[in-house]
Amino acid sequence: MQITARSLCQRALLEWEKGRIFSDEILHGIVEKHPLANSDRGLLTELFYGVLRHQRRLDFLIARLREAELDVQTRNLLRAGLYQIFDLRVPEHAAVFETVAMAGKSRGVVNAVLRRAAREKEALKELVQKQSLPVRESHPDFLVERWKEQFGLEATEQLCRLNNTPSQNFFRVNTLRQNLETLCGLQPEAEVFDAQKGVLRLKRIPLEWLKDGWGYVQDPSTLIAPDLLDPQPEERVLDACAAPGGKTTYIAQKMKGVGEVLACDLYESRVSRLKENVHRLGAGNVRVHQLDFLLPPESGSPLQEASFDRVLLDVPCSNTGVIRRRVDVRWRLTEEDFIRMPVQQLALVRRAVPLLKTGGVLVYSTCSLEPEENAQVVENALHEFPELELDRSVSVRPQFDGIDGAFAARFHKR
Repeated sequence: MQITARSLCQRALLEWEKGRIFSDEILHGIVEKHPLANSDRGLLTELFYGVLRHQRRLDFLIARLREAELDVQTRNLLRAGLYQIFDLRVPEHAAVFETVAMAGKSRGVVNAVLRRAAREKEALKELVQKQSLPVRESHPDFLVERWKEQFGLEATEQLCRLNNTPSQNFFRVNTLRQNLETLCGLQPEAEVFDAQKGVLRLKRIPLEWLKDGWGYVQDPSTLIAPDLLDPQPEERVLDACAAPGGKTTYIAQKMKGVGEVLACDLYESRVSRLKENVHRLGAGNVRVHQLDFLLPPESGSPLQEASFDRVLLDVPCSNTGVIRRRVDVRWRLTEEDFIRMPVQQLALVRRAVPLLKTGGVLVYSTCSLEPEENAQVVENALHEFPELELDRSVSVRPQFDGIDGAFAARFHKR
């Protein structure tokens, strides 16, 4: 079979169905292995992420058009074909022809379903609009219900719709290598989103800017926690869950490259990416270590008690604030995750507190919208550690603030 954007999308969807790898890693691996022209890479990205975003709605349509059971490959072909017919500016005949060409033994089924969908397109659109919010906007029932309880129906609808739109391109200028004014001169169409933090919004980020370490692709929400941390030159700072390095390198930038940032993470692949970004952005005061932060430090460990002026604890979380970027998170989460995650998050706080000097600052942060992972962890930490004093907390939500969701709380150690 000829290698095309559509055929590579089918490979990516089949790999995703195995349930072991997140979508962004799958897509990155396929694009690296099969270099494509920009237009084809754009189609592959749009198809793959679009099918994952709208999977529940697409499966609803398939159920209306074909009652019989379908194998995984045929279902993915139909999802991609229907997504092109209903959501992309692809001529219907081209969507049908290109999809049927990949169908093999299921060619007859795929052809019949897609042609019927094209004929009944408007009626099917109206039918979708009559369905419940989780079906219309392709989200799990339990997520929609918990958001309705937290935000109300209207704000939940806004959030679900936003989760199904592509994320914006934000670029944080790395002042260790470049400055905002120069980059604005090179790209006059660049919009200054936040001059103080050096954040630009662009339709397309030049690859050479990334290659030369002039900045980092980074949503403004990810800068909230390092800004609360407020690291100063000459200090010793710990970034305990640092990969891939966006917050780490911003901390180094705020310290003007003076002092020491110890950046840690658990897995070799993540540490490798962290090292690469630290080197590319010229953050010379960052030392990277691979270690399990939850385990007691071994002899010679850089994690010595009361040795850090500031600690950033950007904990693993449910990612419900960044579903627009991590499009398949919604299908990986379960209700049990909101019981399991806070236990691990509080355990990380327990490890971090003894490492902080008296008078030091600890910032706890997530990219979650859920109170169990945010306010409740903060409350539990204050109860367990009377020496901690909550200074302030910040919460941003996509449907209200226009950027990714995030939470950060700043503690002082008395």
